[in-house]
Amino acid sequence: MTHAALLLAALIVEAALGYRRRWPHPVQAAGAWIAAFERRCNRGDPATQRLAGVALLVSLVALGAAAGWILGRLAGKGWGLIVVVLVASTGLAQRSLHDHVAAVLAPLVAGDLPAARRAVAMIVGRDTATLDEAGIATAAIESLAESFCDGVVAPAFWFLIAGLPGLFAAKAINTADSMVGHRTPRLIRFGWACARADDGINWLPARLSGVLICLAGGGGWRTMLRDARRHASPNGGWPEAAMAGALDRRLGGPVTYDGEAAMRATLGSGGAPDAADLRRALHLYRIACLGLWIATGVVAWAL
Repeated sequence: MTHAALLLAALIVEAALGYRRRWPHPVQAAGAWIAAFERRCNRGDPATQRLAGVALLVSLVALGAAAGWILGRLAGKGWGLIVVVLVASTGLAQRSLHDHVAAVLAPLVAGDLPAARRAVAMIVGRDTATLDEAGIATAAIESLAESFCDGVVAPAFWFLIAGLPGLFAAKAINTADSMVGHRTPRLIRFGWACARADDGINWLPARLSGVLICLAGGGGWRTMLRDARRHASPNGGWPEAAMAGALDRRLGGPVTYDGEAAMRATLGSGGAPDAADLRRALHLYRIACLGLWIATGVVAWAL
């Protein structure tokens, strides 16, 4: 079977079954390696810290690709491909992302803002204690759009390109970016290589994510093309601006992190979103995921 056929099966399996939290996850192993490497090697002068960060990146790509290659070889052909599909499904997050955002929507619709704040705090890094309905909906929609790229389209893309080795390497880089790719005094040099690598592997998936969201919403193209580059991230703006355009709502704007105010670019030109818009965003997300399935099926048929 081709990578495309295996990917389509993995997407369907993950959407149907999700991931059982009692099972060990490959990302946990990557996270443990990153944390240990950072504690031991992130020291010395700035040049040494940058070099250590490059070494971390190289080790992650090598270990991730090697682990994926070994698993693929052990699985072999025939019935062993079921193992490949199940393992690949652990690198996709369609179901878990949907469930986390739905957990914000339910209390928000019921008017239970404290519960909605607690739920949205599970998926965003900004301060949530004082968010109103619009702030909660904005945070959840932005996380849904950006994570559609990071958690669904990007790993699917790299599995399509390089099978389990590509998927594992991409997930390891994404995990490293989330752990050490921050512009803090301790990590700004050490995490530089992993942050730039994450930008690189997500460049095309981010734009594909925006296209899928615009197709799902039947519009949003103008907003995406106009506003995507306003975002601080070279990639995050594409799915977020596409979602803002498809919903005809405004995303971005001021937020606080650890009590410090931060001004972000505004995406879209509509009003602030509410609970009904978050429901619409989840609907568009499901259609965009279906669009990814269809595109993958077309590639599998063509190959």
